[in-house]
Amino acid sequence: MPTLDWLNRDAAFRIADQVPYRLLQAVSSHGDGDARNLLVQGDNLETLKTLLPLYRAQVKCIFIDPPYNTRSAFEHYDDDLEHSQWLSMMLPRLQLLREFLRSDGSIWVTIDDNEGHYLKVLMDEVFGRGNFVADVFWQKTHTRENRTDVSAVHDHVLAFARNRLVWQCVRNTLPASDAQLDRFTNPDQDPRGGWASLPAHAKAEKGRREAQFFTITTPSGRRVDPPPGRCWLYTAERLAEMVADNRIWFGADGGNAPRVKKFLSEVQEGLVPSTLWLHSEVGTNGQAKSEVVRLFPGETPFSTPKPERLLQRILHIATDPGDLILDSFLGSGTTAAVAHKMGRRWIGIEMGDHAVTHCLPRLEKVIQGEQGGISAAVNWQGGGGFRFMRLGEPLFNAGGRIHPDVRFDALAAFVWQQETRHAYLPPAPGAVAGTPLIGVHEGTAVNLLYNGILGDRRPEGGNVLTLAVLQALKAIAPHAGPRVVYGEACRLGDARLAAECIVFRQIPYELAGS
Repeated sequence: MPTLDWLNRDAAFRIADQVPYRLLQAVSSHGDGDARNLLVQGDNLETLKTLLPLYRAQVKCIFIDPPYNTRSAFEHYDDDLEHSQWLSMMLPRLQLLREFLRSDGSIWVTIDDNEGHYLKVLMDEVFGRGNFVADVFWQKTHTRENRTDVSAVHDHVLAFARNRLVWQCVRNTLPASDAQLDRFTNPDQDPRGGWASLPAHAKAEKGRREAQFFTITTPSGRRVDPPPGRCWLYTAERLAEMVADNRIWFGADGGNAPRVKKFLSEVQEGLVPSTLWLHSEVGTNGQAKSEVVRLFPGETPFSTPKPERLLQRILHIATDPGDLILDSFLGSGTTAAVAHKMGRRWIGIEMGDHAVTHCLPRLEKVIQGEQGGISAAVNWQGGGGFRFMRLGEPLFNAGGRIHPDVRFDALAAFVWQQETRHAYLPPAPGAVAGTPLIGVHEGTAVNLLYNGILGDRRPEGGNVLTLAVLQALKAIAPHAGPRVVYGEACRLGDARLAAECIVFRQIPYELAGS
């Protein structure tokens, strides 16, 4: 597959691996403090790396609205990077975001023509070209810019699936609009209800049977052949059956060319999404600014916010109530606000001060029941909650040792993810609270000796695997199968470890990222 090349490309592919794991510091709880919803202030690359042990393969839909790299400086963020710098910024973030997606998950990225085509090739490489879903054209404005050579009125929304074969079986259709439903009428009072008519002919491609080329005699006696280059959809025998079942319409006087009756009751519920989203359907940048101004009167809104209806459509197609949504370029907080109103769980990451000045108060207003955006459409009355957190110290210090502020639960999450390649969702299967047994994965018990979990902080005590510690482990957390034990040191010989079916891993040296 062709790849995109740029200055420092090779180094960009290693950035994600080099990002340090950090701690998350709880700041405040809002509403009912629902731990499933999380607003994090911090660099999005480092925050993604920190959250990965907790949420790997758990996210159903990712939406991001990254800087478009338009060589402009906006009030709330810098959008002026060299092209190669922009690519090197996007690549590691996309690599980490991929790991968050469930097998039936998808990622949607807004972009314009400045970097859109480069981003498509980059995402082909990260997510696989076969997992490309669509390049949606969103009509972001209904006005024409006459001060330029060609007025750009659309943005791209690039959609990729984690596994398109899985995703296309679970994606949702869109509800039919009133205008589309108006196409279904019942001029002949068919007892099966309203119907719309479709042409009874198709392109005469190679392989069409000769039996699909014939002359039809209409009820009025008129003789009709298929149009040039076309053939009938059916053989004469099958067409006769369709006529007998009143599924062919020849017009009120019986003299028109045949058309096939498609009954509303037989059409699949909803419509397959198209790649053209009009401003009348999902809103514009201007409408999004108005939404933000209503929430924060007197303040200058973001230059290119996204309307709530745009996010509503994406989340409707890609998710169901209760699914987890992630936005690592949260901006003014639209994704989290819409996800909350639609009954989805969410994680929002924003680096700047507006995580506090905009995202936090906006989401507080959401749980209080604000009525802007899509609130009326989804009958939003308020409720729920979220936690606000900040990115803290690195998990490991400059010398590669575990940072002294790291507590047992934080390291346990990291150890579990490294050992099992699964997210740590406490309590893990088989875990015994207050003991070193943090969970059992595929028959193997995962144990962590750290931070005096056994009540003995001496170097030769609870953080070191000794015979006494092993006996304590077996007593307080019995397990008949093999064990993996993470600890500072081991005083047992290889023969004893083999006899006890124990694999020992020394921390911090056998922890990735140390």
